Amino acid sequence: MKSYLKSRLLRHVVASIILMSSVTAYSSLAAQSKPTQKVAYGDNYGQLSNQGKSRTYYLYTPKSYNPQSPTPLVIAFHGDNGSGHSMSDVSRFNDLAEQKGFIVVYPDGIDHTWNTGGNSQTSVNDVSFVSALIDRIQETTNIDSRKIYVTGFSRGAILAQTLACQMPNKIAAFASVAGSLPVQLQSSCQPPTPVSMLMINGTKDQEVHYQGDNKSQPDALASIPDTVNFWRSHDQCTSPAQNSQLPNSNSGDLSVKTSQYSGCSRGAEVVQASVVDGGHFWPGGASDDKNLKEVNAQLGFNATQTIWDFFQRHTLS
Repeated sequence: MKSYLKSRLLRHVVASIILMSSVTAYSSLAAQSKPTQKVAYGDNYGQLSNQGKSRTYYLYTPKSYNPQSPTPLVIAFHGDNGSGHSMSDVSRFNDLAEQKGFIVVYPDGIDHTWNTGGNSQTSVNDVSFVSALIDRIQETTNIDSRKIYVTGFSRGAILAQTLACQMPNKIAAFASVAGSLPVQLQSSCQPPTPVSMLMINGTKDQEVHYQGDNKSQPDALASIPDTVNFWRSHDQCTSPAQNSQLPNSNSGDLSVKTSQYSGCSRGAEVVQASVVDGGHFWPGGASDDKNLKEVNAQLGFNATQTIWDFFQRHTLS
């Protein structure tokens, strides 16, 4: 009898040891699968391989970043002939990131441009690159996956519009400055979820025409009113526009008229900010051009702050 009890006890002990070893091994494996969450504060430079090409980006992390706390991410795309750093310099998102506690990444386009679908000169799929970039940042940084936002200027804004069509499941809100929706993409743009979109455009922009392009020309862009109406229709916005005009105490002809459309499906929102008589620029951005500095001083409108205020109102469900 004693021998039988000893045998049973021995089997229980062995089973317990095996179970504890399995749990320890599983815990170790789970720990290895978690993001490393190692990132330096301030300026960070990274690269990744995507579609057989080396892609680079500039990442700014505020001093308030806490690896234990999920942090919003803003992705900002430069315009043609620009770079991640030039986008950082003009928009000054880094300053706002320090104040508000979000991370901002500035990707570099190949040959200083983006493939927005109609560009036949390159086979690069920048939508795929952006998806890979988000995955890479999530591997090293504690990003709040419900608070990833996209903005861009000019060609970068057109890329933001493209991503709104093709990647609304990863991005909570979009902001387009001096850009519009490609005509070629409009007919096939059927995102499965509502899209929150902010558009900032100058009514006398000579590069991205406010009234749109001839639809037969390559890379034609839809007019700004048509693009706004497209997103309103997609989001099933029912409330009438709430219109406002930025008070301008300075002399000059420029002003900013804003139309906000709410009552949209699942809390989405469409906002249009028109810089009356404005051209192709980032309102309120940094510039060495004396005339542009005067325009920004007169305008009293900061696109970067306006974009962040818009982003903060939206979270992926």
